[in-house]
Amino acid sequence: MLLDHAFGAARHERTAYRIRAGMSVIPEASFAALSGTLLLGTIQCWPIRFAGDDSTDVNMVQIGPVAVDPAHQQGGIGRMLTSHALDAAAEHDMADALTLIGDPEYYGRFFGFDASRTTRWRVPGPVERHRLLARGSAVPDGAGILGPRIHALV
Repeated sequence: MLLDHAFGAARHERTAYRIRAGMSVIPEASFAALSGTLLLGTIQCWPIRFAGDDSTDVNMVQIGPVAVDPAHQQGGIGRMLTSHALDAAAEHDMADALTLIGDPEYYGRFFGFDASRTTRWRVPGPVERHRLLARGSAVPDGAGILGPRIHALV
């Protein structure tokens, strides 16, 4: 309900949802902010991969969506949730290749994300190029596509 309220009922058609289609959330890096039993906000992280045109294959984590109840926005809940998710990603050795679609000024200023290495990435849907952000030492800098992290069956 919170995500529908924040992003609309058609949110599943958005590019970020297409990138992680069929994946389950990473529970160790996904959180909710509560006040008693009242849900104030959530953040989710997802396993995705970058398949490079040069055969580069990088497991990545997609962060988001971050959703905060409108009555509690501008109080730092989204920032706290994002910090918590990034700390958890680092604790679980998942912080070397992170990506999200979001406001570059906000995510750059507070969390070090930028679009410098994403300019040649392709995604399954429309995206404002300057909003496709990444951070981490293993973030690829070449051409390729983001999609679900699907492991081959042996």
